[in-house]
Amino acid sequence: MREATGPTAGAPRGVTRPLSRNESSHSPLPDITATVAANSRDVHRYPDPACSDLTLALAHRHGVEPGQVAVGAGSCALLQAVFLLAGPGATAVYAWRSFEYYPILAGHLGIHSERVPLTDDVHDLTAMADRITATTRLVVICNPNNPTGTLLGPDRLRAFLDRVPPTCLVALDEAYFEYVDEPVGTGGLALCDTYPNLVVLRTFSKAYGLAGLRVGYLIGAARIVASLREMTLPYAVSGPAQHAAVAALNLEDVLLTRVRETIAERTRVRAALLADGFAVPASQANFLWLGLGENAGPFGRWCARAGIELRVFDGEGVRVSIGSPADNDAFLAAGHQWRVRNAPELLTTGALR
Repeated sequence: MREATGPTAGAPRGVTRPLSRNESSHSPLPDITATVAANSRDVHRYPDPACSDLTLALAHRHGVEPGQVAVGAGSCALLQAVFLLAGPGATAVYAWRSFEYYPILAGHLGIHSERVPLTDDVHDLTAMADRITATTRLVVICNPNNPTGTLLGPDRLRAFLDRVPPTCLVALDEAYFEYVDEPVGTGGLALCDTYPNLVVLRTFSKAYGLAGLRVGYLIGAARIVASLREMTLPYAVSGPAQHAAVAALNLEDVLLTRVRETIAERTRVRAALLADGFAVPASQANFLWLGLGENAGPFGRWCARAGIELRVFDGEGVRVSIGSPADNDAFLAAGHQWRVRNAPELLTTGALR
């Protein structure tokens, strides 16, 4: 297809609207920045390697024992520990497309990947269970899924977990859990007592707005958590980051008000895209997925020339983070212009519907 030369309107010259990394668009709360500043006076000292205060706060928040909580430098660090626990030569099963870090970790650690295609942008748990063999030591489920934003409810997760042998660890990656507004979105923590081979990962990078400080956590059976703690780097979570995460937990009501604002924007942006003819699955995260196929690259470059940064998966689709209302409006304007310019061709191929 032809590639357009650029939209007629968009962001001011030199301005980039960052809608590719799924960050919070809100500035840190004053109490959090004050906490970071106050604790920066001790950066010449090593931080608490056990993240004791944060571990206790998380255990209290989720009603578990401190020994069931592991803290790391973002949930990615804990994912690395999970893959390390599986060990070289093992097999890991995960959906595809899903979080890009899964195959990177598997490849570097000598773990064989079984990628199970999504069905209608959702994990096919039946097919994933069918792929589990004697060598499978790990299954990873991203819920809501990155990059499609689709959600699995607890009933489907239970039916899947019933089929997983106890020798296989299941890691439920819930980095976007706070953005779930469906009644079925109760999360995986309620399942941990029933399934001791289940661990749940969450992060302070998204809804809590601490992406630059790198703090995540994992909850699971104490014996698994003890092993995972041994595999994480010591002193990886800085003192200011630990204190900021505790402060964020204490400010949860305020921060979740911001989350509700993001959810409202997610609904508004998706409705506008649907009205413009784009196919956009219902998302339970802080981003939307446009399955544009071969048009993903051209669309991403079109938006880039408008100063809008998206996450482009060539030949598959684009993921657009929900940003500020102004950034979202700029994206919708650029998308509309691209849609109008390419409508005859795309309506013929059915690429948007």
